[in-house]
Amino acid sequence: MKRKEFLKTTGAFVAGSMMVPLVSCEDKPSEIRKNWAGNYQYKAKNLLEPKTTEELQGLVRKLSSQKALGSKHCFNNIADSPENQISTKNFNKVLGIDREAMTVTVESGARYGEFAPELHQKGFALHNLASLPHISVAGAAATATHGSGVGNGNLASAVKGLELVDGNGQLVKLTEDDPEFYGAVVGLGALGIVTKVTLAIEKTFDVRQDVFQNLPLASLEKDFEAIMSAGYSVSLFTDWQNQVISQVWIKRRMDEEITDACVEFYGATAATQNLHPITRLSAENCTEQLGKPGPWYDRLPHFKMGFTPSSGEELQSEFFVPMENAVDAILALEKKRDLIFPQLMITEIRTIAADELWMSTAYRQPSVAIHFTWKQNPEEVRKLLPMIEAELAPFGVRPHWGKLFTVAPETLHGRYPKYQSFLELVKKYDPQGKFRNEYLDLNVYEG
Repeated sequence: MKRKEFLKTTGAFVAGSMMVPLVSCEDKPSEIRKNWAGNYQYKAKNLLEPKTTEELQGLVRKLSSQKALGSKHCFNNIADSPENQISTKNFNKVLGIDREAMTVTVESGARYGEFAPELHQKGFALHNLASLPHISVAGAAATATHGSGVGNGNLASAVKGLELVDGNGQLVKLTEDDPEFYGAVVGLGALGIVTKVTLAIEKTFDVRQDVFQNLPLASLEKDFEAIMSAGYSVSLFTDWQNQVISQVWIKRRMDEEITDACVEFYGATAATQNLHPITRLSAENCTEQLGKPGPWYDRLPHFKMGFTPSSGEELQSEFFVPMENAVDAILALEKKRDLIFPQLMITEIRTIAADELWMSTAYRQPSVAIHFTWKQNPEEVRKLLPMIEAELAPFGVRPHWGKLFTVAPETLHGRYPKYQSFLELVKKYDPQGKFRNEYLDLNVYEG
């Protein structure tokens, strides 16, 4: 099936209109189920909510087709199923901290924003967080969702071990000592349903966040590496107009030697009030700025856990290019500004360190992520994506697995050196294809 036909028929951009019955161990009324942004309506007929690993194993053995459903923050049909979705919402506990190994083990459905405060209170931290703390651990790892920082690997790179139920209903445990571990962490939901994840931790730390406005594009072109290295985590926000970066968010660790924020930053000026990345929106749901120190879990994300993240009704796509090609990629897109701007809410540009995870967008490649938050105009956005992907194609662009893209499967496969090894791993763990869906049939399976 051609990708354009696939996008139209699967509802990857526009939700369908069928009512979807909800089924679980506890009888629940039927309801329409959509992803967080509301752009995708799940087609799976049934939703099941097991409470134990044994119950989950029984479901996997019994059902012929199923898919794990996490926090519903993906913008495409990666978490959908022809028949059954199995929610991980009951798998949400912190199982223990190993102070000697410096790890924490959590259940797969645990959300970062829910267990991070407890981790901090016990004196520990994670190395990185995404801009949204609302996402689940297993879902973030499975799609290589990332966070930011030139020296920081994505969230999947913190995984030191995982437990999953494979297509035979067997419980599989993998650690860094297992060669297959590196293919399983960013598993795209293709190998099984993850039940537990062990993450690396470190001593807790505080972070201050400073925001600067109106960075000249010329400064970015000249001093890109210095700008992106100005903090532990740095994000650039732009609408591609007037050759400026509208906001620079710099997050700096208080346990490192830092000086007070300056009034000017490479031609940008310090903000005098808290800002939303989309300047016209209220900053109420954003994490504290203006240099006020706070715990890592309340500064590394852009948005607070207790509020609606980002703008709510939106579409998202994101593209990763090698760090060495970042400026050229940004300038290539800037030339298309007048085509991009009418459908754009904001673009965020951030960095991510290389890792060894086979299907990670940063596999063996320090990367720059160019993220688009779009207005919820599906057809208009769909027409823009091939143009953006064509501009980034010379740099071997890798799209975010959980967001909107149209890159052809054969092109996608060629950008992952371990693709064939991953495909073999998928067939080993799921020999009957119980976790297959339209997304995997197009993007992972051949033929």
